[in-house]
Amino acid sequence: MFFAVALMVSAISCSQDRDKYIKIEGYAQGGVYSVTLNLDSVDVRPEVIRDSVEAILHRIDFTLSGYNRNSLLSAFNQGDTIVPNRLFVDMYVRAYDIYNETRGIVDAASAPLFDLWGFGFKSGEMPSDDQVRKVLASSGMQHLCASMEAGVPLAGSGLLIEGDEPPKLNYNAIAQGYSCDLVAEYLYSIGVKDMMVNIGEIFCDGLNPSGQPWTVGIDRPVDGNNELGVQVQGIFKAPSGPHGIVTSGNYRKFYVRDGKKYAHTIDPRTGYPVSHSLLSATIVADDAIIADAYATYCMVVGLEESKTLLAQRPDLEGCLIYDNEGEFMTWCSDGFTLTAM
Repeated sequence: MFFAVALMVSAISCSQDRDKYIKIEGYAQGGVYSVTLNLDSVDVRPEVIRDSVEAILHRIDFTLSGYNRNSLLSAFNQGDTIVPNRLFVDMYVRAYDIYNETRGIVDAASAPLFDLWGFGFKSGEMPSDDQVRKVLASSGMQHLCASMEAGVPLAGSGLLIEGDEPPKLNYNAIAQGYSCDLVAEYLYSIGVKDMMVNIGEIFCDGLNPSGQPWTVGIDRPVDGNNELGVQVQGIFKAPSGPHGIVTSGNYRKFYVRDGKKYAHTIDPRTGYPVSHSLLSATIVADDAIIADAYATYCMVVGLEESKTLLAQRPDLEGCLIYDNEGEFMTWCSDGFTLTAM
């Protein structure tokens, strides 16, 4: 999901400090990525850091991408026997934990539903109610074991605990947040303290080149707003310490049939695209995978349940943009301050 854009501050008070920052950019996961970091106290050469980041993203693509036909995930979903690497196992275990934590609202084993509606790895559009019921009955993590082992050959049937056929997996709701966390983990390992990792979702820590907290623009959730940072609802200044910052919304992936909008957020409990007033949800958490998961969670459950969640979870902050009779309205949790442009 590519919904938030990092904003760099151009006014630098100390050019000597700014010279220690580098920016790595490239293409990954269907879009561009950028990593900005401070080289102070880091002994690794910039080109080595660049190559290491690229290697991490390539490994994620080879392991977890449903769009890469040669990935382990694609082979698994096709029914082939694979040998899971540690990345495949870790993603699966994290996804299963998130499924349990969200009571099935964020469900990586709902790939057949997304395919059915045309928002997954296959084309599809406007299924019948009977088709939805049939696919829904065989989707979901409840059909699968909670664990797997790296290095041991595995087919989907080896995870199946109920049903006739294992559901396919789709990590789109959490994979980019997970990718941010893995890149950040590498940067920490080489001594980086100030960083912003932007792979559509964001992880940041420390300070930006001006010595100030990192800032993130929250895009205005206008249907078809596909250019990051062109229409911005407001600016969020990240708090101190490590944080994942993720925005999810229904204004970039949707289609309209018979005057009704069908958005890419599918409720795995019902099998249907959601229909409510919440247009986008920006979530701040300690890491990006959790922020990613709960941004999706909010878009599934809607405005009021999202407010309740954020009021009950001191580890999460959020900004909810919703429609009120044609007018954009914004609600923010106590720890989330959105500054108007």
